[in-house]
Amino acid sequence: MSSTIDWGILGTGAIAKCFADNIRTSRTGKLVAVGSRTQESADRFVGNYPGVTAYGSYESLLADPTVQAVYVSTPHPFHAEWAIRAIRAGKHVLVEKPFTLNHPQAMAVLEEALQANKTVMEAFQWRCHPQTIRLVELLKNKSIGDVQLIQATFSFGNLKNGFNPDSRLWNNDLAGGGIMDVGCYTVAAARLIAGAAIGKDFDTPVQVTGAAHLVSTGVDAYAIGTLKFSSGILATVTTGVGMTCENTVRVIGTEGSITLPNPWVCNRTQPDQGKIIIQRGKENQTIDIPCDRTSFTLEIDVIGEAIRSGKRQVQPPAMTWDDTLSQMKTLDQWRKACGVVYEIETDKKYPSVTISGEKLSVKPDSMKYLQIPGVDKKISRLVMGCDNQQSLPHMAVMNDHFFERGGNAFDTAWIYGGGLMERLLGQWIRSRGVRSQTVVIVKGCHTPACDPYALTWQLEQSLDRLQTDYTDIYMMHRDNPQVPVGEFVDVMNEHVRAGRIKVFGGSNWSLERVEQANEYARKKGIQGFGVVSNNFSLARMIDPIWGGCISASDPESRAWFTRTQTPLLSWSSQARGFFLPGRASPDKLDDKELVRCWYSEDNFKRLERAKELAGKYGVTPINIALAYVLCQPFPTLALIGPRKLDETRTSLPGLTVQLTPQEVRYLNLETDSF
Repeated sequence: MSSTIDWGILGTGAIAKCFADNIRTSRTGKLVAVGSRTQESADRFVGNYPGVTAYGSYESLLADPTVQAVYVSTPHPFHAEWAIRAIRAGKHVLVEKPFTLNHPQAMAVLEEALQANKTVMEAFQWRCHPQTIRLVELLKNKSIGDVQLIQATFSFGNLKNGFNPDSRLWNNDLAGGGIMDVGCYTVAAARLIAGAAIGKDFDTPVQVTGAAHLVSTGVDAYAIGTLKFSSGILATVTTGVGMTCENTVRVIGTEGSITLPNPWVCNRTQPDQGKIIIQRGKENQTIDIPCDRTSFTLEIDVIGEAIRSGKRQVQPPAMTWDDTLSQMKTLDQWRKACGVVYEIETDKKYPSVTISGEKLSVKPDSMKYLQIPGVDKKISRLVMGCDNQQSLPHMAVMNDHFFERGGNAFDTAWIYGGGLMERLLGQWIRSRGVRSQTVVIVKGCHTPACDPYALTWQLEQSLDRLQTDYTDIYMMHRDNPQVPVGEFVDVMNEHVRAGRIKVFGGSNWSLERVEQANEYARKKGIQGFGVVSNNFSLARMIDPIWGGCISASDPESRAWFTRTQTPLLSWSSQARGFFLPGRASPDKLDDKELVRCWYSEDNFKRLERAKELAGKYGVTPINIALAYVLCQPFPTLALIGPRKLDETRTSLPGLTVQLTPQEVRYLNLETDSF
């Protein structure tokens, strides 16, 4: 990397001009190119910047090998796409706030940056000003005692005279409104202050509430929010693009208060001189903070220094990756509390392509597959659990990432989220056009609605929610021993003959009842159970996670699966993260469910042996735990339930480990050596 970083700008709006003007006084970078959607716009922009190349498309700028770093200044909904494209083009990236449209998109961008080893930062210029650095020092030093309340405001405009449904600020398709445009400043301030008050770089609220005045386009003209932190600190945040009020930050503590009369220091043409006012009782102290460059220039140099140092992330209080993820999560919660819905995040207008703008496709990877008789597609050995995604963007980001790496099997259930999970999965499959390439596993007939009649109407509802005519595999979610097993087998075969089901089985069914079901089917010459889904993991389940759960980790069950070669779809295949670094230890008792279900002397012995073999194979203990499930002498599929992209990524190496039969026995404490 040369001493001077050559920058390109994507976009030619007002904030792009601000960047171009302020990079002139940068100590680390210079502007070499600008890209617009039209050549005319790019030419007009660079007329004020001699020597800067004008490109009539974003793609052309990204193809320029002289451009080392890119500033993404497009409208909000396009931040994620062009950040990812820039990273894939080998560029470092500064993304204008808000970083992306939502938290799932932020995960996707940062996952790309991690894989490409590129520097990425969210552009909150005020976080780079010495005023902010001094504020953090004062809070960490308890200059006003313990912080109790934070008040942050950023708003502008006039609703009566300024509303224009076609303008960026008010357009739903462009993610208009106050929360995303300037309310993000107030949230970033509250989280920074709440973190500094307890000695951290930032904190994430445990509760977010709010209210907003929405206009006809569905965006917020002005809004308020309340953030509650686990430390007991509260924050009120106020914003608007149709309301003007005093833009300040005030921090109230047990021994005084701190006021920032100009917290955002966002003058675009000349440096803002910082000022912090501390009040303790009747005494006031004013701290003047000189600054010789604008906060925008400082921002360019903060990321510039990180790039020159070969670091992926900047130093706080500038925005680190975890800080940005916390920021986007909080903004999502604030918008939800206020009823601000962008149609481009819903099934109504959700794009058919991935966040990067590309059609979903499988990339060469190390995915392994299993063929189950009756299913006309090979099935990925890892199965994505669709039981905790709360929005279409979250479902899409998680499933796109999984599918691209060869994962084609998705597990859901009639009971999950009151039907929300099935609807979201169906929306994702339809938007991506991948039904013929995916294996959909549906579960129904859960206690107490566990009988042949309930099975039928739940199956019909599930197919309707999923927007499909059939499910590749249908699992009865629980058993009801009061119902003769033949009645279940008969009704399942009715649906098989009707084409609604390809293969069926039972989840949390005793193997005795499975045997009875298959014997009944053999005598009648009809289809029996083709798969079983009980818990199976390296860690023995001590106590059922939910009522009616059954494990298959005992020797008798393993012998049955080995003898019958019945495919086992294992849920909690990684024991709820028991094998993650630092997750479980005899003295770590904060996760009550983990303690109740998995803590035992023999499981901790398995953990130590997993660590031992992890060293041998150059992976992590949780990868060894996954490999244990996949390396059994009978066919297995491992159900995983990642909520974040890094959880999927860190699971994948388990596919590369081929444990020997002796190592499998060693892990399960059946022998003392491997």
